[in-house]
Amino acid sequence: MKINKKVKILTILLVMVLVLSGCTKTLQDKDGKAVQNPETKQSLTQNILCKPTDPDTIKVYEQHADKVDINSLPECSEFKINSGKDEGLWTNVFVKPLAWVIVKIGKWVKNYGLSLIITSLLIRLIAFPITKKTAMQSELIAKAKPELDKIEKKYENKTDQESMFKKTQEISMIYKKYNISPASGCLYAFLQLPLFIAFLEAINRMPAIFEDELLFFKLGTSPMTAMQNGNFLYLILVVILGLVTYFSFKLNVSTVQNDQTKMMNRTMVIMIVVMSLFMTAALDIYWLTSNLFTIGQNLLIKRSKIAHE
Repeated sequence: MKINKKVKILTILLVMVLVLSGCTKTLQDKDGKAVQNPETKQSLTQNILCKPTDPDTIKVYEQHADKVDINSLPECSEFKINSGKDEGLWTNVFVKPLAWVIVKIGKWVKNYGLSLIITSLLIRLIAFPITKKTAMQSELIAKAKPELDKIEKKYENKTDQESMFKKTQEISMIYKKYNISPASGCLYAFLQLPLFIAFLEAINRMPAIFEDELLFFKLGTSPMTAMQNGNFLYLILVVILGLVTYFSFKLNVSTVQNDQTKMMNRTMVIMIVVMSLFMTAALDIYWLTSNLFTIGQNLLIKRSKIAHE
């Protein structure tokens, strides 16, 4: 009951945030088709937060001055958290501050791709107390696995209501014995969605970010768009992201997993790889950085556990 209550509260809070939020609006032409950057083929955003600097991008926006008045927008380098109009709780509290941090760090390191990496790491460091608990839950479940397996075997062929009730009670006793809290174990996974959306909006609404590039990756271009234009180097980003995601899941094989869970993990890896083809390079870089941090964190916790045994 406690777990369900926590999940319900978190769900209600997330829904409230999204209801009160602004959102990225795609710039459309008179026929309702998405307007694209002539070079990157990226669909441009209507409600950008600051002025673009790329001449081709500026020309496109000037052609749609009835929808976007870029002259009224601040320079991206001068963007402030309170710039622009009030757009609701989501944009004011999450998107604009995140965009401001990325821009400020970008000015300091002279590259917005590198700024995305640094910002991602800073956020993960701030969230470390939560993510550490999540990783620790995996280790605690692994420790309790032999006893949990016995319970599963005990009730293997019993499907009546009384047996299911007793099974639930015995599992709860094991969880209590090892201080396992499933709710805290999935807390960061639940929080990842709004964080991912916030990064997505900050990237799409800040021309300074999506106009820049890291190495040979244009931050505003998706791997699929790049490949359609003959640039297959972006596949490197997709492959690396896929391998890192796979290793991240594999690192958690110590947790109690059945065939269904393993299949779900494989499906998730495939889904993320497919999604990465259509996400901008900037978002792929954020996701890759976050996964690498998770792998490093889990390895650190596992080594710490071994050292104390």
